[in-house]
Amino acid sequence: MKNLLLFLLVFVSGSLLAQGKFITKKGSISFEASVPSFEEVKAKNTTVTAILNTDNGEFAALALIKGFRFKNALMEEHFNENYIESDEYPKATFKGKLVDFDNSNIQNEYTIKGTLSLHGKAKEIEAKGIVKKDSDGTISITSTFITKPDEFDIKIPSIVSKKIANDISVSLNFILKKK
Repeated sequence: MKNLLLFLLVFVSGSLLAQGKFITKKGSISFEASVPSFEEVKAKNTTVTAILNTDNGEFAALALIKGFRFKNALMEEHFNENYIESDEYPKATFKGKLVDFDNSNIQNEYTIKGTLSLHGKAKEIEAKGIVKKDSDGTISITSTFITKPDEFDIKIPSIVSKKIANDISVSLNFILKKK
């Protein structure tokens, strides 16, 4: 499974692997679509692969959809089978860049700009991200952005539409190590 993830990331990231790179296979992405007075709609995936090219700021990430875990197993099942259709669309990818990335001043806030592909659709995303270089040489990237299910043709049945927020908050946290 790890080899499959690495292969898919290499495919997505293209030229990133040829240069100075930092990588993780244990990044996390979480999302929340909860509505007050209803059951929490929240999931987290802690097996996300990501790579950062420190020579030019290119950044790519790959998340297997079935890696998202919910507190409620039935909710997880509905998410995979009815909403995101993870058998047909097994992964989400992001390929983009940290705008105006400066390798000599890594510790900074950057605009992360690129294409998020999910559920067979691609959407341009732009979000602020915090990048830090830690004393152990790792680089951490954190960010949060808002998206909507309809931007990726994810249909929410009317029977539960009032229980799921239209604005979905997505958070990411990657701690990357020198490859």
